[in-house]
Amino acid sequence: MSSGRTRGQVVETVGGVYRVRTADDLVEASLRGRIKRGRSRDRVVIGDQVEVAIGKADGAVIEGVLPRRTSLWRRSSRARFAKVVAANLDNLIVVASVADPPPSPAVIDRMLVMGEAAGMSCVVVLNKVELARGRSVTETLAESYRGAGYKVVAVSVVTGEGLADFESVIRSGSSILVGPSGVGKSSLLNAVQPGLELLTRTVGRRSRIGRHTTVSSRLIELKGGGRVADTPGFSDTGAPEVEPVGLARCFADFRPWLGRCHFNDCLHLREPGCAVRLAVAQGKIQRRRLHSYRTILAELRSR
Repeated sequence: MSSGRTRGQVVETVGGVYRVRTADDLVEASLRGRIKRGRSRDRVVIGDQVEVAIGKADGAVIEGVLPRRTSLWRRSSRARFAKVVAANLDNLIVVASVADPPPSPAVIDRMLVMGEAAGMSCVVVLNKVELARGRSVTETLAESYRGAGYKVVAVSVVTGEGLADFESVIRSGSSILVGPSGVGKSSLLNAVQPGLELLTRTVGRRSRIGRHTTVSSRLIELKGGGRVADTPGFSDTGAPEVEPVGLARCFADFRPWLGRCHFNDCLHLREPGCAVRLAVAQGKIQRRRLHSYRTILAELRSR
């Protein structure tokens, strides 16, 4: 590496400013012109390992981005193209509230597919369990996603229930929390590590939809180990960035049955000899999950 250049990881993006953690320091950098003019798929995001030139007249400059180990993509329902939001992370933690706002299994499924497509380990966190009533939504959702093969953590910032389990998850490597606005992602992190002072806001009284409170993307170093990416809410999530033929592999409960279908290119719709549909009929895969798969598949095929 030439004099004046070093490597580091992007730990925060705010507008056109990129904070980069090097071996010796935390520097604020801008982008080299050719990177700015690159394709949208090449945008610099938190988690990226980059080459930085330091000591230039115009300050520190990001001059190159190293190959990514994992890339998490997001597409809104109104966007034509997906965009990468984080790189080189290990775990995707889907946060859903059991109430206020109410949970949407369809949204949880979409976010799990994003993590699976990126090659990340996926965990479902059910927050605000103190609001559950009767045979709780918590139990129903927990059984559903544990049955699909995912680790599920039920937690309450108010009572402290499950916080130790949540902390254990986020201290395992580097993670990103995703979920609609208002489900309590920032509150969970603040409860685990007081002093982060992440912005929080209550759910809108009329709409019951949480308002965006995170205005930048940050990769947070936690005391005691682990790193967590704090990003704006995913309240408008379109079809994940995956090819239709590869969607089934992004459903963990489908994978044991893939390769057993009569046709190698089976899409698990109406094809004869479909092992996935047979597993659904036998109660080994939830019918709701097949419906979710087909909904996402239809969107992917219509792009």
